[in-house]
Amino acid sequence: MRIRWDYALATLAIFLIEVAIALYVDDAFVRPLLGDTLAVILVYCGLRTILPIGVRTAALSALAIAFAIEFSQLIGLADMLGLARGSPWRLVIGSHFDWRDLISYVAGAAAVLAVERLIAPPPSAKP
Repeated sequence: MRIRWDYALATLAIFLIEVAIALYVDDAFVRPLLGDTLAVILVYCGLRTILPIGVRTAALSALAIAFAIEFSQLIGLADMLGLARGSPWRLVIGSHFDWRDLISYVAGAAAVLAVERLIAPPPSAKP
């Protein structure tokens, strides 16, 4: 396994931002919407840190993970597993489904694709 240190540093930075949001922000935009957008970017960077996968595969995988977690909230997976309130796993899985979160996740995946395109545009087609 080859670690991609640029993505590892991005993962750490985004994780610290997410922790700061969770601890110090209690509003109607940053914590619920921007935080969820960043969550997909965090998972994307984590995947790119350790797995030899491409941008699209990692972005779609991060989006699929986020959707799976959100839909597990819809069916009450945390309660079915008996996870105590405040436990780390309940915080990861969450307990409240919100369709707006799905939009935030898509925004995160779109942001990843846009930034990656700016950083490393695809090779241009030759005439």
